Amino acid sequence: MSRSDVLFAAAQRRLPGGVNSPVRAFRAVGGVPRVIVRGEGSRIYDADGKEYIDYVSSWGALVCGHAHPHIVNAVARAAEAGTSFGACTPAEEELAAIIMGAMPSIELMRFVSSGTEACMSAVRLARGYTGRELVVKCDGCYHGHSDALLASAGSGALTLGVPGSAGVTAAAAAQTLVIPYNDVDALANAFERHGSRIACIIVEPVAANMGVVPPGEGYLRRVCEIARSHAALVIFDEVITGFRVAWGGAQTLYGLRPDLTCLGKAIGAGMPVGAFGGRKDVMSKLAPLGDVYQAGTLSGNPVAMAAGIAQLQLLGAPGAYDRLEESGALLEAGMRAAVKRSDAALALTRVGSMWTLFFSAERPRDLATVKRSDTKSFAAYFHAMLEGGVYLAPSQFEAGFVTLAHSRSDIEESVKVAESSLQTLAEKTSA
Repeated sequence: MSRSDVLFAAAQRRLPGGVNSPVRAFRAVGGVPRVIVRGEGSRIYDADGKEYIDYVSSWGALVCGHAHPHIVNAVARAAEAGTSFGACTPAEEELAAIIMGAMPSIELMRFVSSGTEACMSAVRLARGYTGRELVVKCDGCYHGHSDALLASAGSGALTLGVPGSAGVTAAAAAQTLVIPYNDVDALANAFERHGSRIACIIVEPVAANMGVVPPGEGYLRRVCEIARSHAALVIFDEVITGFRVAWGGAQTLYGLRPDLTCLGKAIGAGMPVGAFGGRKDVMSKLAPLGDVYQAGTLSGNPVAMAAGIAQLQLLGAPGAYDRLEESGALLEAGMRAAVKRSDAALALTRVGSMWTLFFSAERPRDLATVKRSDTKSFAAYFHAMLEGGVYLAPSQFEAGFVTLAHSRSDIEESVKVAESSLQTLAEKTSA
């Protein structure tokens, strides 16, 4: 029995399912999770000493790779001065200035401790600002586990949402309209029917929680136009895409200006952090300036702020995003060649350093097309990659992430393992 097996068995006696976040349990792919003890650059190491090229990267947070010395040193210095004060610190303003310099749409902002908290707070603020109660979200886009945003589509495209989890009340879900991603007609119809009651639409500008699903041409612009024609706010959930797909996030990449933006992941470099911000008139409704309440003892935690500042200093250096794009393009080209040689029915999507290989011949555009992927084949592929030393997200419906630490040789090695894994899968299928 491996050390990971022993540690995971112990964890199951103390943690629900042995994990602190469900996807880590490997339920979608089967088998026992690897227990990770160390990371360095593009690599992680499990409790048994096995090394993997990592494309999870703390679910996109580690844009510069694991344990980057500049970030580690910044965290150590901050921790030595005190891990938390529950009071104002200079680092809050410093990180905010960097973020606001990259995202002109953010005129005021507030730090929180997670992406869930950022999205929950932004939606509350939108409701408080507009005096309306309904929220529009897209099916398959995940905005954290607050009740109003854990809603699923009802029986029709224009019905109010239904609970997406036990414990979410019907009343909470009914205040959320759930429409397909990339469907302008559904969006327009929702606003035509409910526009006077809609406070906001919250959307991932690049969907990354059902695998990477890029927005169709002009889709995000129409989202902004339709919402604003009904005096509703536009919230871009850039918890994953912010400082991941470009300096300034997806809104910079697509040349758009949302009313509110939610951030996380990259602005903390692996530390627990989130943020939301946007138009000054909207953010001024937030306490203590206004009557929309939000608070958090650990918001603006100095250690998390130090990590975020250090990572954004690295990402703001000349050529950083060119290097990320080059690595992403190299991986995409190699994977496409491997897929072609395997003669498998697969679709690969990529936006910058985010990517997903779907076990489907159909290029995904929304949750319905994503769900037609062959999850059993993905599970077999996942384990073949794992055995070959490549660590992917343990679900077909997640993104992969390239970092500045991934070298050309890392990517070439990963492509070779993928080609071998696909060939093995094809042989098993034909047997």
